[in-house]
Amino acid sequence: MATHPQRGTALITGASSGIGAIYADRLARRGYNLILVARNRERLDKLARRLADETGQTIEVIAADLGDKSDLARVESVLRTDSSITLLINNAGLGATAPLLASDIDKMTAMIDLNVTALTRLTYAAVPGFVAREGGSIINIASIVGIAPEILNGVYGATKAFVLAFSRSLNHELADKKIRVQAVAPGATATDFWEIAGMPIEHVPSEMVMRAEDMVDAALAGLDQGEQVTIPSLPDLADWEAYETARQKLMPNLSRQVPATRYRAA
Repeated sequence: MATHPQRGTALITGASSGIGAIYADRLARRGYNLILVARNRERLDKLARRLADETGQTIEVIAADLGDKSDLARVESVLRTDSSITLLINNAGLGATAPLLASDIDKMTAMIDLNVTALTRLTYAAVPGFVAREGGSIINIASIVGIAPEILNGVYGATKAFVLAFSRSLNHELADKKIRVQAVAPGATATDFWEIAGMPIEHVPSEMVMRAEDMVDAALAGLDQGEQVTIPSLPDLADWEAYETARQKLMPNLSRQVPATRYRAA
């Protein structure tokens, strides 16, 4: 068993399977102790035992449903009080593929509660401690649908657009406080997301689907390279830079004293 420099503790939500479990594996091997959060206690315990045996790191588990206010409050309390935490990964989330007219509003509201409200509250719980300790990192798992909401369910896309916007705002606010924020925007990834969201992954063209292990490894490479937004599938970084340049060009003219000429009466 290899030894690594201690990097503090990473708290990972949605950690019992898929992307969250792979982050847990990779970070434990990088020298992080872990706090794994998910609803399925049995899966969490099994993963924790394996990673503790293989890496020698300290692995704690918190069985919690982040859509439940009392469970969410328990995790918030840990983030506020555990000074060993140096990394928060907001990975827990729900997806949807059905169009508006075929969607259940209660399920859409639950998705907003998890993808937006829980992520926001956990971030607010972690950041003051990071600021006081002069360092820390946050990884928010967004999605390409935050950039291209036409692709899947519009509420899902809107929640991920929030994650991207929130992450970018945090980077702006916290730039001088030694806190890093990375938004990861995966494309289609081979996890149980698709089955839960109502579209078996077999219905997605295979050339669009990335292995979850490859996605996480690419995201961590992006983190190592200092990226604020990482799109694991994007072949040419210049395309994102052009998108960002166009966005920056808009900014000076988004708020002005008078309407644009085209909106004035003839």
